[in-house]
Amino acid sequence: MGEMSLGAAVACLGAAVWLVGGRNSGTRRAQLLLAGGGVVGAGPPDWRRMAGELRRLRGRLRAEWWAPAVGLVLGVLGASLLPVVAGAAGVPLLRRVRLAREARRTRERCGDAVIALCGALAGEVRTGRQPGEALLRVARDCGGLGEAQAAVLAAARFGGDVPGALTSAARQPGAGGLSGLAACWRVAVDQGAGLAAGLDRLEGALRAERDQRADLRAQLAGARSTVVMLAGLPVLGLLLGAAMGADPLHVLLHTGAGLGCVVVGGVLEALGMWWALRIVRGAEAA
Repeated sequence: MGEMSLGAAVACLGAAVWLVGGRNSGTRRAQLLLAGGGVVGAGPPDWRRMAGELRRLRGRLRAEWWAPAVGLVLGVLGASLLPVVAGAAGVPLLRRVRLAREARRTRERCGDAVIALCGALAGEVRTGRQPGEALLRVARDCGGLGEAQAAVLAAARFGGDVPGALTSAARQPGAGGLSGLAACWRVAVDQGAGLAAGLDRLEGALRAERDQRADLRAQLAGARSTVVMLAGLPVLGLLLGAAMGADPLHVLLHTGAGLGCVVVGGVLEALGMWWALRIVRGAEAA
């Protein structure tokens, strides 16, 4: 037990030194030496630099890497390798959850950029600018079109197929509103219809759709809280058992009945979370 604790402490210390020091420690040391002729380690600590180091550390340490850290701690406390293995197995699952969350935020940012683009383009057209010039100005300022932004800017600058570039950009996640912009552009160019009026209606429709999604997400906040509470119940049970003077980790990890409870409880926990998330995603998709 003592050797395992010492090994875990050394491993955590080495990881912390590597993450904080990183490969740019020589660069930071040179900056300290050249900044006013000071000496490394002399003078009061730079709290802003320390805050920056902590932010970089948090950026490097993704959420999924907390799973093996927690598994290591539980393995040391329970003198078992089972929590360590479970923590390592949870890394891909947590990474998938994090990537899905980041993808959703990217879609939302892209959708907001499309709405801003439509509103700004309508305002520029009303001031008397030509549609190509207005799109070139607005797309450069608003951004948010992702990889297809260069194609849209090139089409607007050199008189290319602007609706085609917008349609290609609409294939990006969250940029579906650009297909409506492409349709408005074709109608305005081919039939001489007012582009600003169509853009106003398109912006209103996109805003209403975004508000509807936000309202649905607010209504589903209770269901998401249920999922979080369901995920935290085993931890609460372990804490209550330890507070009552029992040794829940020893019972769960070193007895046959405890291992059976771990397996059955893990399966039921996974099924419950999957079912709750399925209900939430089904409501969002509808």
